[in-house]
Amino acid sequence: MPALTVKDLHRRYHLAGHEIHVLRGLTFDVEHGEKVFLRGASGAGKTTLLYTMGGLEKPTSGDVLINGQPLYAASKNQRAHIRNQSLGFVFQNYHLIPDLTALENVALPSLIRGKPALERASQLLERVGLGERLQHLPTELSGGEQQRVALARALINDPKIILADEPTGNLDAQNGKQIIDLLFGIIEESNRTLVVVTHDAQLATRGDRTLIIENGQLAA
Repeated sequence: MPALTVKDLHRRYHLAGHEIHVLRGLTFDVEHGEKVFLRGASGAGKTTLLYTMGGLEKPTSGDVLINGQPLYAASKNQRAHIRNQSLGFVFQNYHLIPDLTALENVALPSLIRGKPALERASQLLERVGLGERLQHLPTELSGGEQQRVALARALINDPKIILADEPTGNLDAQNGKQIIDLLFGIIEESNRTLVVVTHDAQLATRGDRTLIIENGQLAA
């Protein structure tokens, strides 16, 4: 059974009286432990696809299966449970809560789960090189450090699948490489599955496979 199955996904928007067909019947599998990159021109549907794969944006039709469990045939509460238990997210803009410390930001998904894990949060921050910055607020951290906090937060509930949307997009080349090296190291040591949206063709060569999205479809 694949880690992720995308099954005939369609996503349509209505804007100013016009229908915009963003995803057009995408179907593919991602295997356990596989590192897959999604590439394509701006507006091709990459981020919409990633968010739909992660249960953050409901498709117009089709479904996503997480370890065989359908996301969108499930109730809203069941979908939130699957997302919290099985998926970790890393975003381009970090999405840290400004009033929370690094430690509190990392622990937050475990609090939502109802199983506070401050000790694990501390260990994860140590793992990403921020063991001395536990009590710092996001504004006291550099962009690279904030992305490290976001990476640790993605791992707090021990998800088997990590979804990353342009994780190096706001970083300079050096910090970007460090984040990707760190991400790949963590993925490989625990045999997690990784799906990354990127515009960087060179970065995508580090994955097992690259899927090119063109006009909401997989390029032939």
